[in-house]
Parts: sequence; structure tokens; C-alpha cells
Amino acid sequence: MTPPRLLVVGPPPDGLANTPWGPFAAEVCASLEGAAARLALAGYDALLLQLPPRDAERIATWPALAQAVLDAAVVVVTERPDPALAALLLERGVQDLLAGPATAGEAARALHLALARRRIERDARTAHATDLATGLPNQAQLLEHMNHLLALREREPAPMALLVVRVEGLAKAEAALGAAAAGALRRKLAVRLRASLRASDLVASLGRDAFAALLAWIDEPGAGARVADKLRQALTRPLRVGGRDWSVAVRVGVGQYPAHGKDAQALLRQAFAQAAGSAALGHAGFASLAEGARATAANDEDGGA
Repeated sequence: MTPPRLLVVGPPPDGLANTPWGPFAAEVCASLEGAAARLALAGYDALLLQLPPRDAERIATWPALAQAVLDAAVVVVTERPDPALAALLLERGVQDLLAGPATAGEAARALHLALARRRIERDARTAHATDLATGLPNQAQLLEHMNHLLALREREPAPMALLVVRVEGLAKAEAALGAAAAGALRRKLAVRLRASLRASDLVASLGRDAFAALLAWIDEPGAGARVADKLRQALTRPLRVGGRDWSVAVRVGVGQYPAHGKDAQALLRQAFAQAAGSAALGHAGFASLAEGARATAANDEDGGA
């Protein structure tokens, strides 16, 4: 059996390879920035983030976190973690938070259990073809559809593009208005995203704060970037939620076939990495009250929750 591929950020615990909870095929990098660069190039089964407190607090807003938690089990080790940080990281998809310094056995056990939980979650997502909160296809369905199209492209080459849309501000909306209103905001974003694309384009949910749009048929490679600009403008317009106009910020990345890869995972990694490295368009990355009445959401899609 192939050992899980593990990316360690920071110093790895001594003896990690020799615990009964392994083995792991471990790689080490020094920083979150280095980890983001590696995630753009390859997939990992698990991440172990051994960070000082000041860096641990950055994880919640780390641009690569959405990509990391989508496919990997993420375990954070830091000194003196507080309950607020633990709750925030778990909400963002981190599997476990340990008080450091952790021994090799403690870290390996947490990784082993996190990997088991990820397998259960992945099986559950595969069993349900749609994201129940939005009604959109989930990641498993997106990858299945992409693999089918990519097989066709081997026989009939033509450009296609995968867009990843990162949404920033849902957590602040939930804190201000509650979980139900934040869920309504996410559903309305999904409706607006779907309405901004052609019927032939596939829109999917990639977790709580990310969506994907697969442009199966485009005239030329630059079309992906133009659609990305269109989506940025559409999704940052205010939406009516809980009797108020609210706005979010978005980052959009594009994975271009064949320039960025010829398999589904490579295109998804490229799109996520480009989204993480792009500037957020909107209210500085946070949902906020729209100022005055300068913009009102369209009635056909943005009625009050």
C-alpha cells in the first residue's frame, strides 16, 4: 500500500517516520508561501502545519487553505491554541488542532485519524452527486465530467478552461446575520454564477467558499480570462439578504487546457493556485453592508431571504 503523501510546513517532529501510525511519504517546506507553491504543482493526502502562534493565526486567511482542505487532511500544531482559533480553523475545514510542541506519536496519530475522516467525507460526497446546500454538482461530479471531456479532447483537440471562484466574506456574514442568512447568501451567489454562464457550462460547488465553472467549449484560449472578469463583476454586486444589501469579494483563477495540463487534477490545481495569488475584487475580502442605495440586487435572483 502506498503511504499517504504528507507535506510538513515547519520543523517535522523527530521520529515521525517510525511511529505505528505511519508510514508517511513526507516532504518539508519552511513557510505557508512555500506550501502554496507546492500545492499548485502537486496533490497531497495530508498537511501538517507546525507553526508559531503568529503564523497559526494566518491560516484562517491563507489563500491556499481552500484548496488544501478540499483534497487533503490538514492538521495544525501550535503553542497555546485558544478556543476561538480552534473553532475558526475547524470551520475553515482544518481537521485537527494540537497544542505544541507535539511528539511524533501525537502528530502521527492526529494525521492518521484525520486521513480516516477525510476518506469518510470523500465517500459521502461521492455518494451524493450534488452539494445539498446549493443544488450544484460537487467536486466528484465535476472531476468525473472533466475526465470524460478530456478523453474526448484526446481525439478532437480544442481549448477548454476551468475557473475556480473563491468567495471571501461568508464568515463575516454568518457572524452578523446567522448561519441561515449566510447559507442564503451562498445559494444566491450560486444562482448568480449559474446565470452568468452559458447553459452548456458546468457550475460546481467546491466546499463552503469556492465554486468552479467548466467552460467546455471556448473559441480561443483567452476566452477563459474574459469570462473570469465577467464573473468578478457579477458576483461582487450586492445581494439582498436578511433585509440588507450585502457584498462579498472574490478571487478567480483559470486552468487552461492544454496549456496548464491535460488532466482534471492538474487544471484544478492551476485554477486554485491562480485564484489564491490574485487580488480579491470587492469589499476588501469581507462581506459588508452596501453603502447607501448605490446598488440593489436584481429582483429575479436576489429577493430577500
